[in-house]
Amino acid sequence: MPANAQVYLIPCFIDEKSTEVLPAYILDAVKKCKTFFVENDRSARRYLKSLWKEMIIDNYEWFVIHENEEQLKNEFRQQLKKGNTIGIISEAGCPGVADPGQILISVAHEANAIIKPLVGPSSILLALMASGMNGQQFQFVGYLPIDNHQRSKKIKELENESLKKNCTQIFIETPYRNSQLLAAILNNCNSSTRLCIAVDITAAKENIRTKTISEWKKEIPDINKHPAIFLLLG
Repeated sequence: MPANAQVYLIPCFIDEKSTEVLPAYILDAVKKCKTFFVENDRSARRYLKSLWKEMIIDNYEWFVIHENEEQLKNEFRQQLKKGNTIGIISEAGCPGVADPGQILISVAHEANAIIKPLVGPSSILLALMASGMNGQQFQFVGYLPIDNHQRSKKIKELENESLKKNCTQIFIETPYRNSQLLAAILNNCNSSTRLCIAVDITAAKENIRTKTISEWKKEIPDINKHPAIFLLLG
């Protein structure tokens, strides 16, 4: 393994029109890379061209992070063996955080590569920062079950755990199912439980509000098809 094999974890904007959230040093890292492993090939190329208009896309090797984990790992190992500096880019936010890029980062550790995480926007952390909830103890649980019964059961479990541990519970949903998830939260949580709904983070119409369940029931927001983060504190 070449001693200089390096892996840059390159953050991407959450909202395509909000590039001001990206630190300038990201471009310096991009220029060092020879190979990119990306969640979405087309949008990643467009993203890098927006950062660096002179970039000649065809001069770089591109790999899409796919579901065949063993093949993906082998492709990544081959690039490390060549000594190529690699950039990992997720579809939005930070690689490795609620993102399939973590598979590759694990391989990079096994290969003793140098891993360089870069500062960038994370909707999970930004929502927690703005929620007014417990930032000392929290957990991100990803997506909740789609099945109505299982989802209701999970929400009650998260609320009970939050009450016992004073822990902020953070979760997400596919935007077109936001309304169903919100209805399930309002139907299953105690009236005094606090809920933060953080919608369109970093975008022009960003809206982050924390209220009790009883307060939300008085005015239910229309968040369908908008990217959102949900935070719960019993």
